[in-house]
Amino acid sequence: MAAGGLVGGYGIARWTKKRPLGGVALAAAGTVAARQWHRTGGTKAAVGLSVAYVAAFAGSHPLAKKIGAWPAVFTVAGGVAVASWAVSRRAGG
Repeated sequence: MAAGGLVGGYGIARWTKKRPLGGVALAAAGTVAARQWHRTGGTKAAVGLSVAYVAAFAGSHPLAKKIGAWPAVFTVAGGVAVASWAVSRRAGG
């Protein structure tokens, strides 16, 4: 969900040329992901992964200047997906 929110949010913003619309998609996916993280890993997991989600979004911007927009989005989305999987796996989810 989180990786899809990062990729989908950017895609929506780029293709519609409406950044706020991409932000809505990003926030909605982040909210759903946070609920899933809370269910599978508890409060600490949900907070930590939510911080990682926001940091990935913020970090994609300077990274895009170095490697391009889509590669940056896919890189940070992959990082969040791996972190989410690792935390969920450790929690038994």
